[in-house]
Amino acid sequence: MICRHRRLYLPLQIALRVASCAAVLFVAGCDKPAAPPPPPPPEVSVIKVEVRDTPVTAEYVALTQSPQQVNIVARVAGFLDKQAYTEGSVVKAGQVLFQMDTKPFIVQLDAANASRASAKAAHDTALANLKRVKPLVELNALSQKDLDDAIGQEQTTNSSLEQAGAGVANAKLNLSYTTIASPLNGVAAAAQQKVGAYLSTQNNMLTTVSSLNPMWVNFSISENELTGLRNEMRVGRLRGPSNDKYTAEIVLVDGSTFSHSGTISFVDPAYNSQTGTFLIRVTLPNPQGELRPNQYVKVRLKGAIRPNAILVPQRSVQQGSKGHFVWVIDQDGKVENRPVAVGDWYGDQWFINDGLKAGDQVVVDGALRLKAGATARVVAAAPAASAASAAPAASAAQP
Repeated sequence: MICRHRRLYLPLQIALRVASCAAVLFVAGCDKPAAPPPPPPPEVSVIKVEVRDTPVTAEYVALTQSPQQVNIVARVAGFLDKQAYTEGSVVKAGQVLFQMDTKPFIVQLDAANASRASAKAAHDTALANLKRVKPLVELNALSQKDLDDAIGQEQTTNSSLEQAGAGVANAKLNLSYTTIASPLNGVAAAAQQKVGAYLSTQNNMLTTVSSLNPMWVNFSISENELTGLRNEMRVGRLRGPSNDKYTAEIVLVDGSTFSHSGTISFVDPAYNSQTGTFLIRVTLPNPQGELRPNQYVKVRLKGAIRPNAILVPQRSVQQGSKGHFVWVIDQDGKVENRPVAVGDWYGDQWFINDGLKAGDQVVVDGALRLKAGATARVVAAAPAASAASAAPAASAAQP
């Protein structure tokens, strides 16, 4: 009897314990979890807008040009005997470049001298005869006709003498033309005719000499660009140097700056109808001949200023469906989406023409996590490096 009751008690006890555990789990499952803490405000780096006069420069692709490019030609016909210079070398004014065969011209000079000597002898005879006739006519020993004949003969022989003298001068000139020298300091191009060639009016081109110092550098500004620059100056966003005296630096193909600077020396009075551009020329010293004609370089014009300019880093400016904008932090630490009117680039920064004022805090980094009206934790951005490149400056081409 006792065993039977014990067998019934044990299953009942196990069932009660299971029910108790289930109740505990049920009650524990009904408790609500604690809400997570709100995320901290996003951290952004900002810069404080400053207004200051900013010098700007402009870079244009340019082409060098020699101020003097002289074609060296043979002035007389004959055989080319010698080439006296190294092609592509720098030559001095008066340096001999070519020598022609002089023998035919020496013969011509000898013949001219002989003709002059004959004419002089005839003139001397006519002059002596005139001197004898004059006193005899005064004594009525000879007629007036004899005197007129003597005077006429003297004048005729004198003309022949002068003509023979001109023949000698021409022969000397032709002989001098056989020695062909450079008329200026410069670099000599390749020879167009070889030694032994017969030079005539059909093939008298020998070479070209181009002066190197000073050097011209030509570049062009499009009509649209020039109009934009004038508009910038009219509204006061751009100011040129006094008397439009821009300083022109030359940037070589390797990025280095040429050792000498120049100034604008010529502005084309008219646009090129084919390209719609406006030609400007810079003249600068080139004493060592480093710059050569037809060399591509860049012209960097200095002297213009953007007064009261506002600059912000390029990465702080974003573009939306309504145009460019920046994120601004107000005095309460709230984020504001501020539309701006952008100007030109200045190195890694951007000119802001409208939309910002001095003292505004512009977000530089961390803008992707922002939304209007939100709160942000502000840290100062690293100072921007000074920019060497520039937005287009006012052109000196003021027609």
